[in-house]
Amino acid sequence: MDDTVPQKVVVHKDSPRGVHFRRAGPRQKVYFESDEVHACIVTCGGLCPGLNTVIREIVCGLYHMYGVSRILGIDGGYRGFYAKNTVTLTPKVVNDIHKRGGTILGTSRGGHDKSKIVDSIQDRGINQVYIIGGDGTQKGAAVIYEEIRRRGLKVSVVGIPKTIDNDIPVIDKSFGFDTAVEEAQRAINAAHVEAESIENGIGLVKLMGRYSGFIAMYATLASRDVDCCLIPESPFYLEGKGGLYEFIEKRLKENGHMVIVIAEGAGQDLLSENLQPLDQKDASGNKLLQDVGLCISQKIKDHFARQNKMSINLKYIDPTYMIRAIPSNASDNVNCTLLAQSAVHGAMAGFTGHTVGLVNGRHTYIPFHRINEKQNKVVITDRMWARLLSSTNQPSFLDPKDIEQAKKAIEPANGLLDDEQAKKAKEPANGLLDDECPEDK
Repeated sequence: MDDTVPQKVVVHKDSPRGVHFRRAGPRQKVYFESDEVHACIVTCGGLCPGLNTVIREIVCGLYHMYGVSRILGIDGGYRGFYAKNTVTLTPKVVNDIHKRGGTILGTSRGGHDKSKIVDSIQDRGINQVYIIGGDGTQKGAAVIYEEIRRRGLKVSVVGIPKTIDNDIPVIDKSFGFDTAVEEAQRAINAAHVEAESIENGIGLVKLMGRYSGFIAMYATLASRDVDCCLIPESPFYLEGKGGLYEFIEKRLKENGHMVIVIAEGAGQDLLSENLQPLDQKDASGNKLLQDVGLCISQKIKDHFARQNKMSINLKYIDPTYMIRAIPSNASDNVNCTLLAQSAVHGAMAGFTGHTVGLVNGRHTYIPFHRINEKQNKVVITDRMWARLLSSTNQPSFLDPKDIEQAKKAIEPANGLLDDEQAKKAKEPANGLLDDECPEDK
């Protein structure tokens, strides 16, 4: 019961204890009787490889490990709690769903009407809620949990973090990320073949990454065919000395071809003002972005046409929705299974108000507020980005002022918490539950 996992494993001799999370897994005592459990599962937000695997393993875990037979699937995301029919889930129904992409339950963005959702949970007699979704979904889950707690309901609310961009903090990585990086290789390889087959060929590949460039960074490192990777965290410019145009010209003269990978959120400040949406947002509250791949492609073509020094042949590839709609690979399937089983064990033990996640190689129960504090982003003064720059031999596109700002954005030197954060972090030793969340009857 007292096993905990530290959030940070690299510490100094004078470092404070830091934040620990309760280790996930089965408990000797459970809170719920199997025949009293009425569970539901909901998927929200965009698609991601592995959604069906998580659904399958929650159902099979509840049924085979704890003998729970009443499990509902909520159709169509959060709105489905009060606007759509439910789906009865059994091991037979979910047997083969892990072989398909997408989610059998359907999904949607928005719909965080907490009163209607909790009314539905109460009316149906549901006492375990499994919520699969990204950062916006987990914020919604925290709101639902607080409303359930305010009403004094004996309902366990458990989140399973899902984000193809890997932008959820604290956890090592989200399920589906490995599959996304692997599938991105196919697009990069196609761009490379196109580029090297023609004089001064440029292959430009746009990958997902609204605010975080992890897919673009890892796909670039895995590929070895990429000459330049552009992500939202690292500003870049087009014109002048050290700009993207100059680098493209240099690389084409050296190799005769090049491949550029750009994340969807990169370079938004470079787009024409008349192309920028006026703070429009989708139902999840995400700012709507312009297609930076198309815009940058056109700007590159226009530049070299004006220069009249070098003719280029540019091919643009956008595999965005192909990448997120495929089934998960072997690595992600294992990750999905462990996450789902950990979620089931936690809910059956009576834990609530938490997300299940991998922290430093161990599955843990993380309170919602920790997940919702900030977004996980590539730190451009960190080693992984330095490794990418070394691999591609691209310029950093940073001036000294940018570097100073980036250094201020990283965490305190001790790798843990400063004094102010440490004060805020004084929570119950289990890092998760207070006395009102019993672990046995």
